[in-house]
Amino acid sequence: MRGSTCLLLLLAGACSAPQKTNTAPERPPNIVIFLVDDLGWRDLGCTGSEFYETPHIDSLAASGLRSTAAYAACAVCSPSRAALQTGRHPTRSGITDWIRPVLWGGPVTADGRAPEGFETMGEHPLEVPRNATALPREETTIAEYLAEAGYATAHIGKWHLGAAGFTPLDRGYDLNAGGCDLGQPPSYFDPFTSARAPDGLPGLPARETGQYLTAREADAAQAFMSANRERPFFLHLASYAVHTPLQAPAELVARYRAKPLDGKSPPKNRATYAAMVECVDHAVGRVLDTIDDLGLRDNTVVIFTSDNGGHGSITDNRPLRGAKGWPYEGGVRVPLIVRWPGRIPPASLSSVPFSSIDILPTLLSVATVAPDPDTPDLDGISFFDHWQSAAETAPRPLFWHYPHYHGSGSRPNSAVRDGPWKLIRWYEGGSEELFHLGQDPGETTNLSNAAPQQAQRLGQLLDGFLRDTGARLPR
Repeated sequence: MRGSTCLLLLLAGACSAPQKTNTAPERPPNIVIFLVDDLGWRDLGCTGSEFYETPHIDSLAASGLRSTAAYAACAVCSPSRAALQTGRHPTRSGITDWIRPVLWGGPVTADGRAPEGFETMGEHPLEVPRNATALPREETTIAEYLAEAGYATAHIGKWHLGAAGFTPLDRGYDLNAGGCDLGQPPSYFDPFTSARAPDGLPGLPARETGQYLTAREADAAQAFMSANRERPFFLHLASYAVHTPLQAPAELVARYRAKPLDGKSPPKNRATYAAMVECVDHAVGRVLDTIDDLGLRDNTVVIFTSDNGGHGSITDNRPLRGAKGWPYEGGVRVPLIVRWPGRIPPASLSSVPFSSIDILPTLLSVATVAPDPDTPDLDGISFFDHWQSAAETAPRPLFWHYPHYHGSGSRPNSAVRDGPWKLIRWYEGGSEELFHLGQDPGETTNLSNAAPQQAQRLGQLLDGFLRDTGARLPR
């Protein structure tokens, strides 16, 4: 049966941290994932921003581990979300671009798999492979693994992995508050509707006119944790923020409009975005306070990250190059914070490259759950030992594949990072770029001609990845 699990004796001590309640010490840890939409690598105080105000997230980083080399599995949302849910490269599921919602005329297939063939994109010269319409049914989600191990499971916020028949309720989650095939909310204010989407968001009915969406998401998260305090729970809080439309409470926007940015008043869109970031921070703070109030802090693993790099026309990813939609560091490098008191040392840093595909195997390790041998192989690796004791991880390359055109101007590409070296292959024109991230994190100098042996080596790694994962290429 898909997702069947067994409890392991490996890591037997991982679940016996001291408790603040009468809960038995052998209870598996609770798991909370904060997945923010379009949050840039530098958009937090703890990652260097002096404009955005994120005290709760900064406090989370101070009490746990922060990665300086965490990556989304793709530079756009749906593929990265699929990778987080399955622990597998997006190329395997066929979700290599953002999924078009049914409301916008997006196609639907019975199994979620990509329709056969190719499609053209405007006046662009290449035909690109068609994208999957949902997370295919044969893929096993983290919620399905954990539910079979006895966890209560909840998805709150953005899903963007399929419409009816492929929603969180169909993929192992007991609760769905807001998850559907939409990539952005119709509105950030209750009743969360628009002329184009009059039905709003499933599981988040009209309740308090004008309430901001991140506050409603936090309400749902608090209620779920409180109702399930006596059993292990998994909360996937995937905020719709800070994706467009740029909307935020007027008083917060006004405060940021009055706050200098580079010595002058910030543009309205930057002030609005900053207010949205602060609203996310408020929601994170409320959820963390609830964990403390329930006496569950010591037995709750918290992960905070983003689905891709920051939007280039809204925020500033410098010194990284590029933004959402691009294979450069600004498009794929993301914040990552992990907290488990008593297990992960506070104020620790990791520079080991990490990918979205590593979240599922790491959390299955933490929860002492193993996938059934009949389920598809995982591509990610567990970082639990590394996070806990700075144990070395086996060197391995990271890969990206985006065979599509993007509204930001990006063109079909694939990329690989191995150690400090990174190769980007552009299919339109057949060119390649090679960068040494240790010496040039801003990817300013193409070394493909200066270091041809490295370019050839990484090119061969990339060829093998594309072949082994069944990646579809543009033509």
